[in-house]
Amino acid sequence: MEIRNVAVLGCGLMGSGIAQVSATAGFEVTVLEVEQKFLDKGFAGIEKSLAKFAEKGNLKEAPQTIRARLKGTTRKQDLADSDMVIEAIVENVAEKRQMFSALDPIVKHKAILASNTSSISITELLSATKRPERMIGMHFFNPVPLMKLVEVIKTIATAPEVYENAYEFAEKLGKVPVRTSDKTGFVVNRLLVPYLLDAIRAYEEGVGSIPDIDNAMKLGCGYPMGPFTLLDFVGLDTTYYITQVMYDEFKERRFASPPLLKRLVMAGWYGRKTGKGFYDYSDPNNPVPGQF
Repeated sequence: MEIRNVAVLGCGLMGSGIAQVSATAGFEVTVLEVEQKFLDKGFAGIEKSLAKFAEKGNLKEAPQTIRARLKGTTRKQDLADSDMVIEAIVENVAEKRQMFSALDPIVKHKAILASNTSSISITELLSATKRPERMIGMHFFNPVPLMKLVEVIKTIATAPEVYENAYEFAEKLGKVPVRTSDKTGFVVNRLLVPYLLDAIRAYEEGVGSIPDIDNAMKLGCGYPMGPFTLLDFVGLDTTYYITQVMYDEFKERRFASPPLLKRLVMAGWYGRKTGKGFYDYSDPNNPVPGQF
């Protein structure tokens, strides 16, 4: 099936990024949000991002041409002609299932339904639809316009041609897709989350300070950022939620949240987006490590 019209559910950080790269690749894109103000905020971010890409000479078309392929809506009915639907709403099973269930009778039957979840089982979501064979996972990475990777997740019910279409679609976006199965955490989080949690445990046990552990992993392993800087960038609330999903699946200590992570989340210190996490971002250009 040829994919021409793409629907993106949600215009937050991930949804707006997916919408931007889809429109840049030449697809007609409709973004669904619950209120117009969220569309306005998301599209303003897209326009700013496109302007930066144009300034650096990284666009083949004018930003206005790409922007013209993007439209927003608060009506689910406007997604009826979509060939590919990519969900990027809140990381909550009930919310995602409700969304797919509501869209199932609206979107044409041949459309592919995809979730951008980073940890939730795609199989748990597909039962909310009457087209399980046409549902897959497509996990993009933040920031979407810059990160090349997309995990393409196949369930036991996914039709082979749907999986191949989704893989080819990711390639058309200029991404590097990797194939993976519907195992909690997929490839990246299955390996990344235990590393991040071990960094927190190492700090709790007095192995080193927050900046020392960050610097050790950057300079010793060549990572672009240390584990605590990465945790604050991803969001401690997001990480904490992922640990709950993964621990519930595997019941292994390496996936369990350390006490400090839980307490920071309970305090509302989620990282960069709230101004405080493992670092204090009162001065964004000079983050100050916390002492806990």
